[in-house]
Amino acid sequence: MEATERPAGGRRLPRRLAQLYGGLLLYGASAALMVRAGLGLDPWDVFHQGVSERTGISIGMVVNITGALVLLLWIPLRERPGLGTVSNVLLIGTSMDATLSVVPAAHGLPAQVPLLALAVVLNGVATGLYISARFGPGPRDGLMTAFHRVTGRSVRRVRTGIELMVLAAGFLLGGTVGVGTVVYALAIGPLAQVFLRVFAIPAPGGAHSVVAAGDGVSRPGATAEPDGGPDFGHGP
Repeated sequence: MEATERPAGGRRLPRRLAQLYGGLLLYGASAALMVRAGLGLDPWDVFHQGVSERTGISIGMVVNITGALVLLLWIPLRERPGLGTVSNVLLIGTSMDATLSVVPAAHGLPAQVPLLALAVVLNGVATGLYISARFGPGPRDGLMTAFHRVTGRSVRRVRTGIELMVLAAGFLLGGTVGVGTVVYALAIGPLAQVFLRVFAIPAPGGAHSVVAAGDGVSRPGATAEPDGGPDFGHGP
């Protein structure tokens, strides 16, 4: 009796899982490198760092705790988490703390600037890996899309509003806002578009699973914009 051929989706599952967990671990590591560069963080990590400074809890643990608390907000908003959502909560902050434990802080612009550049590029790679795996959005991205659904406002406007609030809160708490914050905001969208194309996994019909046409990334977990191209929310 002939063995039945495995479905195309089943053959791609190991690659998807490798991209999911590789992307999450690399995302946490890249965020840690931004911390060590000391030139400014993305909005959510400004908030995480500020909370860490005030509480004495490690920044990675703050990332995980914040992700879990944001995930609780999904319940009244009727959002459903996926494997990628739960893994995001557990792994990004853990990877961030592990990297911080072995990478020292950079001192002086000749060391800080290359480290920042490396961190932003690696974050783009991590975003392309994670999103292309298609295992569900990160908790912060799901919150944004849920508010979009509830309020009727575009994902871009909801994302901008939330990130401005967390950025302001993080700054007031003592998080680092600087040139790195601006560099990240300007560079991560184009970088993510490139690496989404690089790591896109063909769907069973032959089409690519991710069309990289978004306009910015903050945490892993892409979601489709109602007006066309995908929007990239944390992201963790």
